[in-house]
Amino acid sequence: MKVKEYVKSEPQGDKILMIIAPKNFRDEELFDPKRILEEAGYTVVVASKGVNSAISMFNKNTPVDIDMSKKSISVDDYEAVIFVGGTGATQYFDYPTALKIAQDANASRKVRVLGAICIAPSILANAGVLNGKSATCWASEEQNLIKHGAKYTAEHVTIDGKIVTSNGPRAAEEFGKAIVKILGKK
Repeated sequence: MKVKEYVKSEPQGDKILMIIAPKNFRDEELFDPKRILEEAGYTVVVASKGVNSAISMFNKNTPVDIDMSKKSISVDDYEAVIFVGGTGATQYFDYPTALKIAQDANASRKVRVLGAICIAPSILANAGVLNGKSATCWASEEQNLIKHGAKYTAEHVTIDGKIVTSNGPRAAEEFGKAIVKILGKK
């Protein structure tokens, strides 16, 4: 099975992009928000780096099919761009393509939500988009957010403008609902 390359000439307006690590993304942080977004009427596209299917931290026998490669992403095709946590997300902390996606999504007028959960807010911090913004994350990443100018809240979910951050798997449903609240139900 090959990675499906996504090429679209016009934005769809009802798509959400969720970016996961090829290995060791956190199950609940993908599946709970994805379910909530799909129930609200959104199409969720899952992207990852260089794989056709990704393996989660806890369900290693059931790979997740990848809809597209990160290199083929145009953020203006999505209403929301969300980075999923789990230990595998560390590979995106300094990965230029991930940082550019975060920067482009933050700058885009078409992207209404830029989200990250668990340790993934460090991707946003390293991309420079949390400077001066309130944000939360998994406790291990608190100092990195502060170092990059974020106002760390320690909340389950923090919303600051179009940026939505969450502190981990226990808040995955709340995170998904916060995104739907901003976007509105289809």
